[in-house]
Amino acid sequence: MSTRNALPKTIRRKPKPETIPHWYAIRCTYGRERKAYEFFSKNGIEAFYPTITNTKSTDGKTETIVESRLPNLLFAFGSYEQLKKYVFDNHEDTKYLRFYYNLHHDGTKEPLVVPQWQMISLMKICDAEAEDKHLEPFVVEKFKVGQLVRVKDGPFAGVEGIVKRYKGQQRIGIVVDGLFTITTAYIAKDKLEPVDTSSDKSK
Repeated sequence: MSTRNALPKTIRRKPKPETIPHWYAIRCTYGRERKAYEFFSKNGIEAFYPTITNTKSTDGKTETIVESRLPNLLFAFGSYEQLKKYVFDNHEDTKYLRFYYNLHHDGTKEPLVVPQWQMISLMKICDAEAEDKHLEPFVVEKFKVGQLVRVKDGPFAGVEGIVKRYKGQQRIGIVVDGLFTITTAYIAKDKLEPVDTSSDKSK
């Protein structure tokens, strides 16, 4: 099980051909993220199921529990044509899967695509052995616009996102529109560098 990332829609993405592979956000009802992850893996589909390890004490016994960091959500990599046969299938192993959608003003919708560079940052944040990371089940608006920066070193090296103060400290934040916001722990200014956004970061 690994971990990956996503950022705000500062740039409107162009429609993606249905045969080109991308990272898609997949909704798993009834907390079946692990089951979906195992199903995709068994069928040769790369998937990302971010987890968190907690300890629970019951009757004097301590138990380690691995839980989903993003309840009812995981990410799968493939083309729309490839993934839809699982998402829209009523097979017992897949009938609980659904795409998350971007809804447009004209009433149309398209499956939510998470850019590769955002997935990489999301994975880095989730995998970092640093405390005081935050994952909020809503969009934190301050992280949707601003200067895009990259962390140069430390446990979050390579993470790209928007830098703002949040919960009293300077952090890097990444937004998956309509789903969640994830932030790093405190990042010092000397560990940051601006990212050239002249190329299309939506890919």
